[in-house]
Amino acid sequence: MQITPTEIPDIVEITPKKFGDHRGFFSEVFKRSALRDADIDIDFVQDNHSMSQAVGVVRGLHYQKPPFAQAKLVRVVRGAIFDVAVDIRKNSPTFGEHVSRILSAANWKQLLIPAGFAHGFATLEPDTEVLYKVNAPYAPDHEAGILWNDPALGINWPVDDSTVTLSDKDKVYPTLADAERVF
Repeated sequence: MQITPTEIPDIVEITPKKFGDHRGFFSEVFKRSALRDADIDIDFVQDNHSMSQAVGVVRGLHYQKPPFAQAKLVRVVRGAIFDVAVDIRKNSPTFGEHVSRILSAANWKQLLIPAGFAHGFATLEPDTEVLYKVNAPYAPDHEAGILWNDPALGINWPVDDSTVTLSDKDKVYPTLADAERVF
């Protein structure tokens, strides 16, 4: 398992090894001991699975407020996404900055995003399926978000504002400047 810090070191890219033969492949996609060897100790409590039918679906930018803030380990098992994590920790030197990566079933990369980041993604292929582990349960009263296309964030989304598919709540989240500071 290859574990690589990103431009915001608290976010890491993880690439599990794949062992293939004429039958297909085998891969250890999560290994607690490998993360602990990299000084990452997260106790995941829930696995989530989403499927987006169309290209250009944006989910995010989401987070949960403490005490239900979530770290996430995100991977794609079918299709591809443009994955984004925005630092929303008010005292962080990288506050308002983001990391983005293409995660796909083909490249087998994962992104480990700690609590204190808003997370979202845009689908790049039809019928894309995303799996992610979280270290706190879903708590509807603690969910929040930031407007996906907030110009102050400078995210170069690979979708057009006029054709993007969004949930009703994702359309009305505040900008980062107007969001409540909870981290």
